[in-house]
Order: sequence, then structure tokens, then C-alpha cells
Amino acid sequence: MSEPASEPLALSDALRFEWVRIRTLRSTYWLIGAALLLNVVIALIAAYGTLNQSHAPEFVGAIVTGGGPFVPIPLAAVFLAAIGVFATGHEYRYGTIQPALTALPRRSALLAAKLVVPAAVALVVAVVSMAVNAAIVLAVWGELPGLTEWPVDETLSGYLVLVVLWTVLGAALAQLFRGVPSALVLLLAVPLLVEQLLVQLSYVDQFAWLGPALKYLPFMAGQHLLDLGGTSDVELFGRWASGGVFAVFVAVVLAAAWTTFSRRDA
Repeated sequence: MSEPASEPLALSDALRFEWVRIRTLRSTYWLIGAALLLNVVIALIAAYGTLNQSHAPEFVGAIVTGGGPFVPIPLAAVFLAAIGVFATGHEYRYGTIQPALTALPRRSALLAAKLVVPAAVALVVAVVSMAVNAAIVLAVWGELPGLTEWPVDETLSGYLVLVVLWTVLGAALAQLFRGVPSALVLLLAVPLLVEQLLVQLSYVDQFAWLGPALKYLPFMAGQHLLDLGGTSDVELFGRWASGGVFAVFVAVVLAAAWTTFSRRDA
């Protein structure tokens, strides 16, 4: 009879544990600072570089989101995803997973906390980053054209979704591989090398059959959440359908991580 009552308590304890842990790691502040600084630098360069040009709303969206669809991966999101990687990976790297499970034996609660807290931190940082970038654009240009108009408004929402998904994916990968290096390598190598290689191969006649399958590449699909209405050489689903492809990929990795964490020795 005590089982149902203890589950919420276990989750709240795990959330408090993870909140204290993430606030006491210097890497958290370095990664947040790097994410914010990178987007500020992009905003300053882009805003001053186009000071005397026409200010299209789509360009505003790209600046506010740290490059938008014009970069192969969401640059700041990589740093925030690293917070998710460290949330689970550090436990295995420094051998603290056993004490953590001794204090919090509910594995599902512990893993949930290691997903929720980094994702919440990433969401807040992303909102702050967009606000700072918007303020920079306003200060340099004296205007913020089309910030609340389509497709910029949807791009801003898509950026928040993308950052959260990247962070959850980082935590899931680190949990699945029980370490930091493998998760970080996959987060960078798959979108920058593997997916780009498949795109280039699709242009070769012998591999033209790859073309229709490119819309299912998870990171490329996720990046389409930042679509600002431009043309693309790759045929993709719509914004939210593409986001769904990336979300399904994250869910599959998370399910695998959750299952292995529940069944294998720590």
C-alpha cells in the first residue's frame, strides 16, 4: 500500500538531488556561458554586418536563434546537450552512480530527474539567449521586423523544442553508453559527418535512391524546425513533421537507455 505514495516522494528527492548536483558542477556554468556567448557573438557579427542593408524578418529569426537554418547543427544547443551528457555520463566517469543509487534506489525516478532538470535548464538558457540576441538586434538596427510574424514566430518555438530535444538526447546517449566520450562523439559525428556524407552520396547517380530517405535523417529533420521559408536541396517534411522525426529518434534512444538502465547492473 505504501508503493504509490513513495513514488512521488522518490521523484521529488531525485529532482532535488539532480538540481543540487547540476548547480555544483563548474562545467554547467562554463557550458551555459559558452552557449550564451556564442549566440551573442553571432548576433553582433550578423547585426553589424547588415547594418546598412534591408532587414528581412527571416534574417531576424536566424540571428535570434543563433544562425537558424544556416548552420548544420544548432551551435549553442550542442553546449546545452553537453549538460545532458554530463548529467548521466559523469556518474559513470567518476564512479558516483553506485552512491547515487544507494541514496535514490528508484532508478526510474533518478533517470527522470537527470532528463528533466537539464532539459529545464536548457529551455531557460535558450529563452534567455533569444531575448539577449533580440535585444542586440534592436540596439544595433533600432527595429525588430517581423519577430512575431510567420515564419519567424514558429522558428522561435521550433528552436526551443530543438534545444530541449538535443539536451534529452545527450543525457540518453550518455546513459546508453555509460560514459561521456561516446555520447559527445555521436552528437557531433552523426550530423556533421554521417548525414552530410549521405546527402552528398545522394547526388551521385548510383546512389540517387538515397534521396527520398534523406527526410528521415534525424538531425537534418530536427534542424528543419528552424526553417525560415528558404529553399533546400533536400526534400524534407514540413517543420513540425520533421521535428516529429527527430523526436521519434530521441524517444527510441531514450527508450533503449531507460530499458538498459532498468535491467543491467549500474
